Amino acid sequence: MDKIIAKIDDPEILSQLDKLVPFHGHPSTGAFIGLQMLNIARRLLNINDDDRVFVTCETLNCVPDPFQIIWGSTIGNKGLKIRDYDKIAVTVNKVAKTGETQVKGVRIFLDPTKTVNYPVLHDWYMNERKVPHEEAISELIKAGDDVYTWESVDVQVPVKAKKDVRICTSCGESFISNDGSTICKGCLEKL
Repeated sequence: MDKIIAKIDDPEILSQLDKLVPFHGHPSTGAFIGLQMLNIARRLLNINDDDRVFVTCETLNCVPDPFQIIWGSTIGNKGLKIRDYDKIAVTVNKVAKTGETQVKGVRIFLDPTKTVNYPVLHDWYMNERKVPHEEAISELIKAGDDVYTWESVDVQVPVKAKKDVRICTSCGESFISNDGSTICKGCLEKL
């Protein structure tokens, strides 16, 4: 970790890493990619520290962690969604203003046509050989934004429906019914 930190001259990224590494458990390539994506989105969408941010990660592995620890976008507060497509990609948007049905966001992905210019990182990304995290992260630091592609996207704002709380006719426990069902999802799975 010390060798990685020595290569970073941005105090904000160092501060972010101080929070991220203990949360994630170790310095990982995927978490560092998520951190770089977070900072790209921050710049492109002009995100301030007090802005509420929504993130959709296209992988479960490592990438979501910076969004949770740095921005507080979690599954529990509905600021983080996981669409596990096994892609190193995220879509980020700010909270919608009252009455908005869609907002501008940005989708960012680690681009293999660009990582090819950074052979160690590319080997890690394409799983061509075992690459230690320290080496891959060093390549990411060197590459900066050069290994990512992003595009502006329109993000639909979901309509917040009133909760329809019911008692399951099978197990007797309360649950939220999204479709008028009288049987909870857990009991439906058992049928």
